[in-house]
Amino acid sequence: MNDIVQNMNTKKNLNDEFEILRKLKFKNNHSQRKLAKDLGFSLGKLNYCIKSLREKGLIKIKNFEKNKNKLNYIYILTPKGIAEKTALTINFMKRKIKEYDELKRELDREQNQRKK
Repeated sequence: MNDIVQNMNTKKNLNDEFEILRKLKFKNNHSQRKLAKDLGFSLGKLNYCIKSLREKGLIKIKNFEKNKNKLNYIYILTPKGIAEKTALTINFMKRKIKEYDELKRELDREQNQRKK
């Protein structure tokens, strides 16, 4: 049972990382507060995930040097981050296609049972 929970947590973490990397590709200069709100994360969760992505070498973080508000940062996907985002996107799409196929088979079975 512990392996199942750990596997679910790993999938959740990968989904969170995927969502963050996807969001940063298009909106890389928002505050963490704005990103957290856009993603539906708590600020603490986003901060934890951002640090993890940085430690993995998937993003670089730079602040606006001339901006008086030093809380705003630019999040830059590294080449490794772009490759990881691509891999996560492919895995995400594979999971969604698998879920779709399973639902379609289930619906087909239900329809066939109703016809009998």
